[in-house]
Amino acid sequence: MSTIDAAFLDELRARTPIAPLIGRRVKLTRSGRNWKGCCPFHGEKTPSFYVYDDHYHCFGCGVHGDVISFVMQLEGKSFPEAVENLAAEAGLEVPKATPQARAQAVRAKTLGDVLDAVQQLWAHALHEPEGRPGLDYLRKRGLTDETIATFGLGWASDRRGALVSAMREQNITPEALAEAGLMSTDEEGRPKGELFWGRVTFPIRDRRGDIVSFGGRILGDRQPKYLNGPETALFSKRRLLFGLDRARAAIRAPRPKGAAPVEAVVVEGYMDVIALHQAGFPGAVAPLGTALTPEQLEILWQVAPSPILCFDGDAAGRRAAIKAAETTLPLLSTERGLRFCMLPEGEDPDSLSRTKGRAAVEQLFAGARPLADVLFDLLAEGTPQNPTPEQRATLRSRLVEAAGKIADKSLAGEYRSSLLDRFFQTYRGRKGGRPGKNGNSFTPSAGPSVPFVPLDAGAAKLALLTALVLRYPRLTGSVADAWCQLDLPQDLAELRSAILDSTASGAMLDDHPDEETAFTRMMDALGEQGLGVRAEALLRTACLRKPGRQTDDGLMESPPEVRWWHFYAATNRAAFEADIARDTEAWTREGLDPAQWDRLKLRLEALASLRRLEDGSY
Repeated sequence: MSTIDAAFLDELRARTPIAPLIGRRVKLTRSGRNWKGCCPFHGEKTPSFYVYDDHYHCFGCGVHGDVISFVMQLEGKSFPEAVENLAAEAGLEVPKATPQARAQAVRAKTLGDVLDAVQQLWAHALHEPEGRPGLDYLRKRGLTDETIATFGLGWASDRRGALVSAMREQNITPEALAEAGLMSTDEEGRPKGELFWGRVTFPIRDRRGDIVSFGGRILGDRQPKYLNGPETALFSKRRLLFGLDRARAAIRAPRPKGAAPVEAVVVEGYMDVIALHQAGFPGAVAPLGTALTPEQLEILWQVAPSPILCFDGDAAGRRAAIKAAETTLPLLSTERGLRFCMLPEGEDPDSLSRTKGRAAVEQLFAGARPLADVLFDLLAEGTPQNPTPEQRATLRSRLVEAAGKIADKSLAGEYRSSLLDRFFQTYRGRKGGRPGKNGNSFTPSAGPSVPFVPLDAGAAKLALLTALVLRYPRLTGSVADAWCQLDLPQDLAELRSAILDSTASGAMLDDHPDEETAFTRMMDALGEQGLGVRAEALLRTACLRKPGRQTDDGLMESPPEVRWWHFYAATNRAAFEADIARDTEAWTREGLDPAQWDRLKLRLEALASLRRLEDGSY
């Protein structure tokens, strides 16, 4: 039908989720893991049109296809036109239909024949005397002969040149072997040596089940222990998952009534996948020697809306989990999530299934936690139990930055709220319970409560910033991030922590008290912490005991937010202006949510007031 590269078409399908595409034309409702609706190709009142992870089928009229077929059938477009339209939506450029492209398509078919011939050779060799070490190894790992045959495991002879000799008998040249990723080449591209020898071999298949490359496991001390074939016209590590063909079939297969669904589970390596399939978990897949890529995530979400990522419980496993979370965040949506499970220290899915049985693995997967629940733990890794204000500010910035990576604005807001709730509960709610109507139940802190001493000009501005938040507690919601970035003297830093602690749970402000009530509650809370005298001294120093009184008469009528940002800019001008420029650019490029826009307007007003004060125009 087309000379367009098959690998490009696979990527196009992976980047075009079928349910949202069809959902723009057909009203779909959930039906288990899938969707259903009334068929757009024939009139019906009872839905018989079903949309699966990568195709659709109508049980009424029999129409069937993928995303490309849907556009062709519904809009009457030709295949190239449908591909062109979908590629434009996905941000891809369609490869030109050149004679070279047509030749490459023919060559790809030839390479598939080469790989199939090699697979037959290696699968047979595993059961010959020369392959006995490989067969013994697989049986020692607990694999049955049925599993070995199902996955097509084999043995690459440790006799140098054995593959070339065997393939020559089938008229397959060393050049063809090299192009298929089975031989290395010299600087001029000539075949140099076999890549796989003395290894147990694992056929790597694409989503259709066709072999596109091999992996190999050495039995001796030679390195690397595991080896994947190189990138070829058929094989791209970033776009494939080991075991995906079998996992897709298992997840999509009809289940007996009452049976649990098959979970999509991402594990580390070949043997983990194979052992889990044998143990009754046929949804297992694994990346091919790389960290999980965006392309692989897109493929996973076509199979399951919330797959499980399974990581080792050691430091390397946690680092891999953080990397996976960072890759996932920009791609998340309300229909696409992830769950995480961390293995017990020293265990992998293979060893766990063999030593503790299926029930232990089932319990592990059942306890998988959504990304929203584990993201805080991953990002807080290394933060001490009693962090300094600077460490708290650093972590909070990381949490806000992580949520900001999510493209879906509403979902990003939910993640930000969830992460900051955990942040406050963990690091600013340690000293007591929730604040009540007139104060807080914090335990008084140790140490004397001392009045403030006279301050120099620089410290006076920092004192005024702290005093403004003390006097107007509602400011914490909009200025806390910037406030925590400031290097305050010890007395002010302690008050900052106490003020943020007191407003952390939200109960102090949850009934929207007026300014005087909120201020009274804050002073009561600080008094119970032994900081009342210090707070009163700060207010006297900053001339803020009564609303509206402060040293710069030109700002008397400005809202507290503007006054706060004004003095923040005076202490941190370069960072303040850079922050405004960055947010202004973001607003002009993609817009801001209402809260972000309000904060930007207040800062712009504060900057204008500062400039008026500087040029004497007040």
